[in-house]
Amino acid sequence: MVKFEAPTLDDIRSAAVRIAPHARVTPVLCSPELDARAGAALFFKCEHLQAGGAFKFRGACNAVWSLDDGEARRGVVTHSSGNHGAALALAARTRKIPAHIVVPEGAVAAKLANIERAGGILHRCAPNQAAREEACAKVQRETGATLVHPYADSRVMAGQGTIVLELLQQIPDLDAMIVPIGGGGLSSGCAIALHALNPDARLFGAEPAGADDAFQSLQRGERITDVVPHTICDGLRATIGEPNFALLDAHHVEVISVDDDATLAAMRLAWAELKQTIEPSSAVVLAALLARRERFAGQRVGLVLSGGNVDLDAIPFIPR
Repeated sequence: MVKFEAPTLDDIRSAAVRIAPHARVTPVLCSPELDARAGAALFFKCEHLQAGGAFKFRGACNAVWSLDDGEARRGVVTHSSGNHGAALALAARTRKIPAHIVVPEGAVAAKLANIERAGGILHRCAPNQAAREEACAKVQRETGATLVHPYADSRVMAGQGTIVLELLQQIPDLDAMIVPIGGGGLSSGCAIALHALNPDARLFGAEPAGADDAFQSLQRGERITDVVPHTICDGLRATIGEPNFALLDAHHVEVISVDDDATLAAMRLAWAELKQTIEPSSAVVLAALLARRERFAGQRVGLVLSGGNVDLDAIPFIPR
């Protein structure tokens, strides 16, 4: 088994150069109304406006363009509930190589459409981690494609960490950042970059209470893998990765868990005040901050809006 090596700040800086021709520099939005509600200065990093509609493109793009030509010709494979799959398909298209995406039954229709539109080759599997991994291994055996894991991959983490480089250039002197936590690729890359560039700032993870394995893991000091996810935040149902847990623990990341009702209320609030369409897996960061106002009072807080791939057909008040 290949030993995992966590990315360094130099790796994250190299990733920023590597993805620059393809990834967008996303804007930062502010809202006086949300600042007043929070009692803090909030800076929303709009990764829902990234290529593919989610931050995932950064990590996928870095992984694809890290491959040598021989590896690239055989393509890439991953398992994904949607956003990482679409991102990898988009990244593969920039290099004109095949992308095989293993998707669980029941994935959000809008996200599957994004994968197909980007040119990804869909492979269906049962909606559990074991089935995903088994299907990925089968595709690897049949095609020779390189696995680009959604979160437990150093290249992916480095790409996600470029968000911090960008945000600190746009908004210096942050006191804290809040990012969503699913498998932990985003939080791991951001923890490494933030600790290196602004060690006085704290990184917080926001997680659904119905999929709080990262929260439980960090509380107990050991990785918890038996949580059965039940949350509207479909992008945050993955179990925290083994290297991701170790990195979050080492960087003293604190996780705030919030229930789905709070997340949906925060999503509606963001739609109303920011005029941005974000998905529940993004809104969880605002829900977490509002649930812990006292922790962030008077601070300058960056919040990563991770994705905006909302299934509009599933919203009852929009006529079809």
